[in-house]
Amino acid sequence: MVEIPNGISQSDFLQCAQFFSSSILQIFSTSNLQFHNPSSTAAPYIYGTAYHIYWSMEKIFTATWEFLKDRFNLSRDQEKEDQIIDEIEKSVEFRGVNVWILIFAIMVASVGLNVNSTPVVIGAMLISPLMGPIMGVGLALGITDSDLLKKSAKNLAVMVGISIVTSAIYFWLSPLNDENSELLGRTAPTIWDVFIGFFGGMAGIVATASKEKGNVIPGVAIATALMPPLCTAGFGIATGNPAYFFGAFYLFSINATFICLSTLLLVRFLKFREREFVSPEARRKVRLLIWTVVVIIILPSLYVARQLVQNNLFEQRVHAFLEKEFNFPETDILKYEYGTSPERYIEVTLIGEPLDSNTISNLEHSLLNYELTKTKLVIKQGTAHFDPNEIKSTVLEEVLTRHLDTLRSRDEKIKVLTQELIKAKGRILPVNQLSKEAAAIDPEVKGLALGLMPLCDAAGICPDTLHLAYVQYRRLPKEEEKQRMQQWLKTRLNCDSVLVIPGQ
Repeated sequence: MVEIPNGISQSDFLQCAQFFSSSILQIFSTSNLQFHNPSSTAAPYIYGTAYHIYWSMEKIFTATWEFLKDRFNLSRDQEKEDQIIDEIEKSVEFRGVNVWILIFAIMVASVGLNVNSTPVVIGAMLISPLMGPIMGVGLALGITDSDLLKKSAKNLAVMVGISIVTSAIYFWLSPLNDENSELLGRTAPTIWDVFIGFFGGMAGIVATASKEKGNVIPGVAIATALMPPLCTAGFGIATGNPAYFFGAFYLFSINATFICLSTLLLVRFLKFREREFVSPEARRKVRLLIWTVVVIIILPSLYVARQLVQNNLFEQRVHAFLEKEFNFPETDILKYEYGTSPERYIEVTLIGEPLDSNTISNLEHSLLNYELTKTKLVIKQGTAHFDPNEIKSTVLEEVLTRHLDTLRSRDEKIKVLTQELIKAKGRILPVNQLSKEAAAIDPEVKGLALGLMPLCDAAGICPDTLHLAYVQYRRLPKEEEKQRMQQWLKTRLNCDSVLVIPGQ
């Protein structure tokens, strides 16, 4: 019998053996053996094989687990705890140089947003000192340091106030007040911004806690984008647009909250020492407060993300509906509009032969095929719904487009024909002139016939051409005279393939 190894119970060992019994029995190909029969002669072999399989699987799992632990281990490259805390505490400071750097960075970011320049905005994010106090709040919550928490929260509030005031002053003085993509992109945060803030914050605190900082911190500053939302909030104040202010400030709150949360979670994961004793009751209240804030921050972003996805799907379905259903030989779409407020609608203005009521009814029913339920279809046709100026511009645009396409097609044809003409001219040989020159070179020449012929191989492929020259002599020429005529024709025709056939 096989000895059961230490550390493995008999029941576990038997279960493992039974698990592999069916496959082992097939190997032995002994159909009358019963594994559960203790007197079976095959039982020792089955137990032994099961043990070896169990032992091998255990070694594989153990080695895999050790490999993964080594690869994902943070402690090997971790900086000393005191140095990590000192570094974050230094970044929390906000006086002197940091104040002016923040003001200048806000001005640079505001200019970038104002002129819709992404590289300028990225440059401003790289020099912004806003990350320090936010990580300080997370660290203070993680190590229960009330003094650091108060200091970080105060400095963060001052930074936010200075940033919004500075950007508001700039946009109030700037003559450019257009709403561009860089500004609009910061007014409607979604759940994806939550992910960016959380994982960006995780990358930031992991890099801060490591010995090799690398280029992670600048990347986190760009990814989380703390500064542009504050500048956009200032733009909302300067232009009197509260929706811009609250939308942008909400985006900043998302980024700041989840950078703070990721810092807190990693500090707890790395088991930093707590600086103050906190009772279990107080700890529970703090934990409840933190997660309450997190949930409150997340909920609006979920709603906005849901609306964004629904609007995107609605837009795709509308385009598919118009493209596939409005195919009429005598009727075209002049323009169309669609929206979801106050209700879903599609408004189509047609030009050409008016559609009858049955066709319109079929179009309304076909909305269901594109999952456009509860969508109102409004079709406008007839001259009463047309703006003459709009029709003129639309027709002119269509006519111009067609003419441009026709001109491009003609230009292509002219180009091809010109190339063919050049090739054809190259194939026209000046036989009259060549015959006179040949007679001048050799007085024995009476006439010359010259042609360009394809040179094909045995497979019928014609990769080359041959100039065939029939030279009529008064007397048959010598070989050197023939070669001299052939060499002259090669030079005169600027080609390598010339064959001279002499004749009388």
